Amino acid sequence: DIQLALVGLVAMLEPATLGSSVLALVLGDRPSRTGLWFYLGGLGATLAVGVLAAFVLGNAAASRTSTPKTWVSVFGLITGLLLLAYVVRTVRRPVDPEATARNIERMSKLSSAPAITIVGAGAVLANAGVFMVIALKDISQLNPTAVQYILDWVLFSVVSLLPLGLALVMLLIAPERTMPMLGLARGWIERHARTVALVILVALAASLLRDGIAGLTT
Repeated sequence: DIQLALVGLVAMLEPATLGSSVLALVLGDRPSRTGLWFYLGGLGATLAVGVLAAFVLGNAAASRTSTPKTWVSVFGLITGLLLLAYVVRTVRRPVDPEATARNIERMSKLSSAPAITIVGAGAVLANAGVFMVIALKDISQLNPTAVQYILDWVLFSVVSLLPLGLALVMLLIAPERTMPMLGLARGWIERHARTVALVILVALAASLLRDGIAGLTT
């Protein structure tokens, strides 16, 4: 459960997804329209993967004993090492201003794009990405029924897009106050989101490595 919560936090604070979500709201004259379609695209893509996995993977990762299955432990060990390698690589590479500028230019075009285009962009840019694989494994280990799996996945999907969802609600309730706050949030994301995400990513990697090593040595 703790590991699943960490995956949800990392997916929620992943800089690329978080940054694209804020840009979808602050760039353009109709932030609610752009943000809503962008949200539906990301949420729909994440939900589709989870619902499919509920019937394909199910509880295959669950163990009938207190010891995890061997392939689950190997998966955790390899994934933990890959995440740590990613953290090291990211820390050693500075933020690319040109990539940031390209992303801003791409997102600025969404405000005037058709709804289907915005939904497609959300499906590509606002899904939980590789963290969906880890979350699917974690939920499967809980030995859920198909219904429980779907409910857990819906919760994970909503959490992974929680900042964008909350921003949309705030725009609906108090749009004049929300827009300046989104501008401040954009600045915070550009300065601090990567650091926060990497810290949580290290915690997630440590959890995966601990479980993987414990499972293989038991």
